[in-house]
Amino acid sequence: MTRENSRSRESDSSADDLPELQLRDGDPPVIDTIEDLREYAAALAAGTGPVALDAERASGYRYSMRAYLVQVRREGAGIALIDPVPLPDLKILDAAIGDAEWILHAATQDLPCLAEVGMRPRRLFDTEVAGRILGRDRVSLAALVGSELGLTLHKGQGATDWSTRPLSPAQLTYAALDVEPLVELRDVLHRELIAADRWNIAQQEFEHLLGFQPRDRGPEPWRRLSGMHKLTSPRQWAVARELWLARDDLAERTDTAPGRLIPDSAIVAAVLADPTSVRELMEADGFHGRGAGKYRRSWWEAIERARSLPKADLPQRAARSEGPPPPRSWADKDPVAANRLAIAREAVTALSEELSMAPELLLAPDLMRRLCWDPPSDADEAGVRRYLAAGGAREWQVDLCTPFLVNALRAGMES
Repeated sequence: MTRENSRSRESDSSADDLPELQLRDGDPPVIDTIEDLREYAAALAAGTGPVALDAERASGYRYSMRAYLVQVRREGAGIALIDPVPLPDLKILDAAIGDAEWILHAATQDLPCLAEVGMRPRRLFDTEVAGRILGRDRVSLAALVGSELGLTLHKGQGATDWSTRPLSPAQLTYAALDVEPLVELRDVLHRELIAADRWNIAQQEFEHLLGFQPRDRGPEPWRRLSGMHKLTSPRQWAVARELWLARDDLAERTDTAPGRLIPDSAIVAAVLADPTSVRELMEADGFHGRGAGKYRRSWWEAIERARSLPKADLPQRAARSEGPPPPRSWADKDPVAANRLAIAREAVTALSEELSMAPELLLAPDLMRRLCWDPPSDADEAGVRRYLAAGGAREWQVDLCTPFLVNALRAGMES
């Protein structure tokens, strides 16, 4: 791999001076019948080249992360906007695509909801990941369309409620524009990856994405409640837990985003206010919205459940995780490990600057912390390579980072 100063090729003029991206074939219709889906699947199978895909969810409005619109584009088949509400099984599209390459932007956002409707890639190209590997400063789709294609991609509908029907013309145009440039953008980025001697890196990252799974919420997701640090007693933790669980249950049953019922701040405010009645509860910060009032009885019952728990059933301080403690405490807990981490970070940061790649792309920060906190007994090159590979590092990351990490481990022990 060659060293490259891969600055983003941003235009000297503002985005307003760039021509606007247009739909070549006009606004595509929405496919919402099995007959139209079969017809498009046949066209898709007869098309050529890679397939651009995107999905729109209703984040911030719905509890589920299901797709409420799936956009597909392929040369010879054009763009299709498919409504998975009446068509929840899109395996016919998956079969039509076969082993053709998928093109996605920020694939980890869309792969889970596309899998829910029966679509899974055999090969893929992620334009966001490609931009990061090339060291682009800005890797949103609009930014890459501007820097790589010299076009303006107007946004504005991404935060709208995609679960509503009918979808507005503005939403449909927005959705279609998300797949319109992906094939051309993929080709440009592919050429640049080859020129930068980074195509092998990209291939490994894309292969890794094929096995992507969303992060599990863990056994006690309520502990990640924003503002939990303000609560200090087991009884307060119990009230927060019961309110969180009540909200999560209601959100799942009504398919409503939890924050639209009551925000995290409202749960913490209710615990701190320690209300003695439903009326006092509804006067707490964050309990004035429609969602809060509609389910006031549920909130109050949750508080009463927590208050009635015997001491033995109250939640205790969170158990220490299997991983290392926060790095800020390393100097006191294990100065040698703290020194190892400091040397490793400095080395990886220097490498990232040399290659114009973000440090977290070179090596997952959690994996580096684990290695420095509790290195393997065989901390030579072979041992570190095995450790990184077992931790999910790709071959290119192992090759690049192992020499620096071995030196950091040795220097940290000798200092």
